[in-house]
Parts: sequence; structure tokens; C-alpha cells
Amino acid sequence: MSEKESQASIDLAELKKAQKEGGLSKLRVYIKLAGPGWLQSALMLGGGSLAGSLYLGVLTGVNVIWLQPIAMILTIVMFGALSYVVLSTSERPFPAINKHINPVLGWSWALAALASCMVWAMPQYALASGVLQQNLAPGLLGPDGPLGDTFAKILIAGSIFAIVTSIAWRYSKAGTGVKFFEWMLKIMIYVIVACFIGVVVRLAILPGGLDWSSIVRGFVPDPSLFFRPADGFFPLLEAIPVEFRSFWEDIIVSRQREVMIAVAAAAGGVNATFLLAYSMLRRGWGKEYRGLAIFDLSTGMLIPFALTTTCVIIAASHQFHTVPQPGFISEAYGQEVVEPSPSHIQEFEGLLRDRVLFEASNSEPGVSELSSEQIATHMEELSGSERMIAATLLTRDAFDLATSLEPLTGTLFARIIFGIGVLGMTISSIILHMLVSGMVICEMLGRSHSGWTLRIGSLAAATGVLGPFLWQQAAFWLAIPTSIFAFILLPSAYFTFYLMLNKRSLMGNNVPTGNRGLIINITMSLVILLFSVISVYVIWNTAGMLGMIALATFLVAIVIGHFSVKNNSQESSLPKVSDTQADD
Repeated sequence: MSEKESQASIDLAELKKAQKEGGLSKLRVYIKLAGPGWLQSALMLGGGSLAGSLYLGVLTGVNVIWLQPIAMILTIVMFGALSYVVLSTSERPFPAINKHINPVLGWSWALAALASCMVWAMPQYALASGVLQQNLAPGLLGPDGPLGDTFAKILIAGSIFAIVTSIAWRYSKAGTGVKFFEWMLKIMIYVIVACFIGVVVRLAILPGGLDWSSIVRGFVPDPSLFFRPADGFFPLLEAIPVEFRSFWEDIIVSRQREVMIAVAAAAGGVNATFLLAYSMLRRGWGKEYRGLAIFDLSTGMLIPFALTTTCVIIAASHQFHTVPQPGFISEAYGQEVVEPSPSHIQEFEGLLRDRVLFEASNSEPGVSELSSEQIATHMEELSGSERMIAATLLTRDAFDLATSLEPLTGTLFARIIFGIGVLGMTISSIILHMLVSGMVICEMLGRSHSGWTLRIGSLAAATGVLGPFLWQQAAFWLAIPTSIFAFILLPSAYFTFYLMLNKRSLMGNNVPTGNRGLIINITMSLVILLFSVISVYVIWNTAGMLGMIALATFLVAIVIGHFSVKNNSQESSLPKVSDTQADD
């Protein structure tokens, strides 16, 4: 018996005993054996969730704290269905989908997971580089440090790559390798959550503290913010002439809507579904673990994610909501004189330029008749109230938040604790992107998840090392459109899990029936419908008719793939994911 099989046998015996005893004994064993859910937290708590949560706090204050916990609960519904299928059948999902459901859905699921990891790794590296250069070691690694900006980025990217690769490759070793890997990520999650809770606690004990009544109200769902500005903007909007108020309202609402979709996308992802399925099989889990799987998802996935994102929203709201960015408003408004960053200047001027063109399109004979000089003149003539609201809408990143917190919380919390939390988020996420990439490559090649196939496959996510050089500071906010792209891919994956759960040829007698099956199917259908509607909206809003044509093409391919399944009765010869023999 191999080391992995021996450990799985011990775990199963301990689990069965605890399930019979119940109570604290069962809870203790569940906590001990939990693992895949924590991997999901490590993957999801990255640049996307941080960027989305921060800007959500900037735009809506604490009014939308409810969104991410609810999005995560909906995600757990679908992840729970996938875990039920995997643990009931012990089959590898990729070949199972291709054989029993639809090869188009199977291959699109795998390719989307791989592409997502390759893209998402880049902003993680860029954000990690920025944290080290601006928060944790600016004297040594900063742009003006002794190493120089380029060499410092090369050193940072190379060091992070070496660290994450050494950890990710431990997963290719059975037994102790998997245990070490999961415990390392659990520790990282503990550190991340503790750091962000620490920042909020520090803010709470300051004179004036936090408005806890508003924070509590923020957990009450209010979908109307998808269509109207947050309440905090109303005093600013009322100071603007009525004929121009709609322009700023549309800007605010469109940004609120965009970031709400982005944070919902960050609560789940196609690559996360791939990770969940194969990490459970890797540990040798079967039917007996279905209860543990739900506990694991609820505690390891929901709680850390909800705590961390809530803390980021609270901190960002406290510092930035309806507060103009320094450097754009005159001293008459009580603003200190500072030199704004080039990116903020560009964004501020872009908002004012759009406002001038909006007025021209409604009053002038033709917008094209306005010269650059005329536009610049009109921009300078805009009222202070409009310049004020433009300054409040500027995007802030993790470094702006850390800088703004420093006078309140001191250097320790603002730069060190906050920086460590952000760095932990990026590194843990990079590790999981590598692991998922390796798993996808193994599945595509029909190889066992071990040895050099898994290791070399994990290097697909090495595209991340280009992040600090390609995206630089902009990488932080490219996380939001990347989240939206990932969101578009979710409905097809969720629909696939729905079909798997109800496929008798795959599930046998494990298909949910009766009232229980009815409730499960109705719940899943509602989640799929909700995600599909939002996905179609995003496709139309970002890609227009071209996006709809691409969507229609994908749907036609699914129909064609459906008929190919009917003619495919050949058994899959792929090795089981539980095989521990190295492929080299």
C-alpha cells in the first residue's frame, strides 16, 4: 500500500468514527481533514477580490458589503453540486463530461480554466512587485532604490517564481507533499485574514471610530445600487446643475455596476471549479466525505473570503468614499497641496473631457467642431462641484489605501501589516494558478496528476512573471476587466454541473430525487439563470454584436457536441486521478 493510500485509509477510519460519535468529535475531525475548501480561498483571495473590494468601498461605501458573501453562497451551491457528483462517482470530471454530457462543454471548461490561470497570474505578480517596492521594502527595491526599477522587478519576479514553484511542486508528491502544500496555504490564509482584521480593528479604536450601524445595514441586500448612485453621492450631485447631473449619475452607476459584477466574478471562477474537483479526488475522498465537503466549503471558502473582503470594503469606505483624491481640488475646499500621480491626472482629465463632450453633444452643432484648445478651455471652466465629484471617482489601489491609513494607524498597520496581507494574497493565488494549470495539462494529455507532467504543466502559469513589466501599476485595475471576462465563462460550467448531477448514466442511483432533488434542482436553476442573465448583459455591454455572435457560435457548437455524445459509447481509458505512480 502506498503512502497516499495508507493515509487515506487512516483518514476514512477516523472520519467514520467521528460521524458515529457526532458532536465535538465530529467537528474536530472535520476541521482536521478540511482542505480543498481552503485551497479555494487561497485561489480566490487574489488581486481580483482585493481590487474589486477596494473600489466597491470607494464607490458604494459600506452599502454593498452583502454582495460578496451572497455571491460566495451561490458559488458554494454550485461547488457543492460538483463535489456531490465527484464524490459519488469518484470519476475524473473532464473525461466524464466529455463522455456523458458534451465534449464541447468539457474542453471549453478545461481550456477556460487554463487560460484564466495564465491571465490571472500576471496581475498577481505585478501586485506583489508593487507591494514590495512601495510598502515593504521601498528603500531597497523601490524605483529610486540602489538596485534600480528594472533590476528590482527582475529580482522580485524571479524570487517569487522560485518560492511558488517550490511549494506548488510539493503537491506532485503523494501523502506528505499534499499535506505540506495544504497546510502552507492554510497558514497563508490565516495571515491574510488576520492582517485585514487588524487594520479594521485599528480603525475602530481611533477617536470617532467606525459607524457600526451603517456597517450592519450594509449586510442587508440592496440590488437597487445596480441602477442608482450610492446615497453618499447625493449631496455632491445636488450641487451640480440639473442639466449636467445625469452625466455624472450615469458615470457613477456604470462604475458601480461594473465593479459589482467584478466582485461577484471574483467569488467564483472556472479555474476554481477545476481545482475543487481534482483536489478532492487527489485526497482520496469518496461518498463518505460528502458531508465534510460542504463543511469544508462553508468554513474554508466562505468565512475567510467574506471576512477579508468585508474588511477591505470597510477600510476603503472609511478613507475614500465621496472623498476627493488630494491634488485636484483647491485649498478652499480644505485639500492639502500634493502632486497627484500621472495615472490619476490622466483619469481626472478624461472624466472632465467626457463631461465637456457630453455638453457639446447636447448643445453644439457638432462635437467634432470642438478643437483640443476649446475642449481644454471648457474643462478649466467647469464648476468646482463637478471637479469635486470627478476627484471622488478616481480609482484607488492598495498603495493609495495604505498611504491614506498611515496617519491614522501608523506605519506598522498601514505599510507593514497591510502589505503582508496583500503579499500573502498574491503568493497564495499564484501557487494555486500553477497547480490548476498543471492539473489541466495532465487531464488534456490523459496523464496521472504526478511527476513531471504536473510540474511542467504548472509552468503554464509562469506567464505571471511578465506582469510587473507589462502592466506595472495598471495591472491592479486590469484585474477588474479580467474578472468580468471570467464571469462570462461561469454559466456554461455551472450548467454542465447541473447536467452531470441529473445524468443517470454517470450518477446511477446517486441522482437526487424526491423533494430533496426538487429543491436542489430549483436552486441550481435559479443560480444558473441569474449568472446567465448577467453574463449576457456583460457580453453585450463589452463586446456588442460581435460578442453575441461569438456566444451564438458557442451555443451551436454545444448542440453539435450533444449529438456526438449519443454516438460515443466507448469507455474512457484514462488513468484514475488517484494513481500515484509518477508518469516518468
